[in-house]
Amino acid sequence: MLIHSINIVQKMSCLYKLCGAVVLSLMLLLSNSQVKAQDSASAPAAAAPAGGGGGDVEKGKTLFTNNCAQCHSITAEKVVGPGLKGIESRTPGKDWLHKWIRNSSAVIASGDAYANQVFNANGKVQMSSFPSLSDADIDGILAYIAQGDKPAVASTGGDTSKNTEGTGGGSASVGGPSELFTFVLIALLVIMLLVLGVLLVIVTILSKAVSPVTTTDGTQIPSSFGQRMKTGLSDAFNNPTLRSVVIWLFLLVVTKATIDGAYSVGIQQGYAPKQPIAYSHKLHAGQYKIDCNYCHTGAQKGKSATIPAANICMNCHGVIKKESPEIQKIYTAIENNQPIEWIRVHNLPDLAYFNHAQHVNVGNVACQTCHGEIEKMEVVEARSSLTMGWCIDCHRRTEVNTKDNAYYDKLVALHRKESKEPLKVANIGGLECSKCHY
Repeated sequence: MLIHSINIVQKMSCLYKLCGAVVLSLMLLLSNSQVKAQDSASAPAAAAPAGGGGGDVEKGKTLFTNNCAQCHSITAEKVVGPGLKGIESRTPGKDWLHKWIRNSSAVIASGDAYANQVFNANGKVQMSSFPSLSDADIDGILAYIAQGDKPAVASTGGDTSKNTEGTGGGSASVGGPSELFTFVLIALLVIMLLVLGVLLVIVTILSKAVSPVTTTDGTQIPSSFGQRMKTGLSDAFNNPTLRSVVIWLFLLVVTKATIDGAYSVGIQQGYAPKQPIAYSHKLHAGQYKIDCNYCHTGAQKGKSATIPAANICMNCHGVIKKESPEIQKIYTAIENNQPIEWIRVHNLPDLAYFNHAQHVNVGNVACQTCHGEIEKMEVVEARSSLTMGWCIDCHRRTEVNTKDNAYYDKLVALHRKESKEPLKVANIGGLECSKCHY
């Protein structure tokens, strides 16, 4: 029995050493991956071809986004007009494109066969003319289309140290370990300590189990393994220090769980319900740059931002992608005179008052401040907690834009007599209960 117990202890020791070796290997692996990530982030990128005959790609991207993106994509996908991928290879030439983009109506009226073919193939929808665009501007747009939506990279022939300094502090961000690496490292250390504690308890119990029993006359007799295990566990349970630690740990865990549960009442952060019609904000607000106020018409003039009416959808989808199953759901709702039952994502309790116009129109608060990067969401979710503390914290740190606004002149003068800090929302009643509660 003694030999068997010693073997168990040795196996426990080997297991602990194995755990330590695995954890150490993981730490080294994470450390190496962190170093490689830093090296790759600091290494200069390879040069990319200019594409499109040497046009200014960055300028072309800006011009395309501002003038063309509402009706065309740089891929083969059709929006209002045809996709523009490979446009130079399937048209009569760059000179023809210059004339077409500046004044497509004139090219069609001239009897150009290809122009009339394109016009008829796209439902005779008239393309807007851009007479102000120069040849260089159009070449830049064509270069951007030819390259595709990829970042333009400068040549690596020059001094890369200047490029590193000019990337908005990018070199500084790779100087230390990432948050994920630090978190994983701390978690591994905590696990190691817990494993060590458990093994020490097991070793202590086993050592008592294999030790002989001393009788009243001083003689030592061996005892059974089961009896010693029972005695060791009984001693551990009856130990007042250990018992107090276990009870306090249990009370702390229960108390924290109760407090967390109380604070989460009414909070829907992360809520992302499935809508009756699959609508992509990433596509509409992100790729096509449609302004939020175009659909949510009440955001600048009312308390509610309002849910877009089906007629707003039909402004585009009366022509675009009419055959799509999701768009057909809108047609069905209109034909049956039934409202689309959108599911509300951002909810405030009835006791709280919030006015969109006051924040969006007067305060110039961006939609992303409260709703997150909506232009990157395929499915909209509640990114902010929208709790009272969250709102109050925003009021305390947000400066009031008083420039060229005589309404605030007297308030600014009074504030400057008492403080050198900028005028914040909290200083003009942003913390008063009646502002948000009836």
